[in-house]
Amino acid sequence: QVQVMESGGGLVQPGGSLRLSCSGPGSISGITVMAWYRQAPGKERELAARITMGGSTDYLDSVRGRFSISRDKTRNLVHLQMNNLKFEDTAVYYCLMRTSWGDYWGQGTQVTVSS
Repeated sequence: QVQVMESGGGLVQPGGSLRLSCSGPGSISGITVMAWYRQAPGKERELAARITMGGSTDYLDSVRGRFSISRDKTRNLVHLQMNNLKFEDTAVYYCLMRTSWGDYWGQGTQVTVSS
């Protein structure tokens, strides 16, 4: 079974920073988009940021200017740099690697913003 693995979550104070990373095995080929979704308690999963293999990026309005997504073109690796974190950023963050024939999701990593 193909596994996509996230890392870098944790507990941080408001205004702090975290960097999430996600890696997929080399067996995943033909990736078109890499993305980070998040799901807060009692809410639906939402797209936080995504990046195409061409380098185009999109962000959720509430994180634009604070979050930055990047990827390693030579490896199945994507990062999410999160700065100036707010209470409302608390959620489980999921990595997605989308290919022409299917989606690969990670298990999620918890990000908690608390004082």
